[in-house]
Amino acid sequence: MRLIAVNLGKERQVQVGERTVRTGIYKTPVTGRVRVDAYGLEADVVTDTKHHGGRDQAVYAYSAEDYDWWAEQLGEALEPGTFGENLTLSSFGTQPVRVGDRFRVGEVLLEVTAPRIPCGVFATRMNDLEWVKKFRKARRPRGRPRFGR
Repeated sequence: MRLIAVNLGKERQVQVGERTVRTGIYKTPVTGRVRVDAYGLEADVVTDTKHHGGRDQAVYAYSAEDYDWWAEQLGEALEPGTFGENLTLSSFGTQPVRVGDRFRVGEVLLEVTAPRIPCGVFATRMNDLEWVKKFRKARRPRGRPRFGR
């Protein structure tokens, strides 16, 4: 498992159905060192703290291996950070990802605490009203990890 990209988001307003919401899902790769603490990556924006962030969802990771699968399904390449993840990793390995699994990324030890639950903001990000169903049905990666510390 290699670290491919560290992705941070800035606050943005988007239209989700009839509502205008603030979001940090639009993440882009950054260079240099990024500080990680029990609440996530320094300088990363989390606007919906009821459903995202906090000690049990401090970091979201996704794999390049799974991005490759999606690129094949969608017919287009996706850049690191497209799914709103903080860390794009090369792979999670051959076994399903489960709550309690631990991964070392550089100096940081991360523990899987919950799966990624897709939402309307994610569907808006993907410009696909059916995205929530597609993402759930695909079950990629097996377990869709969120990490706490």
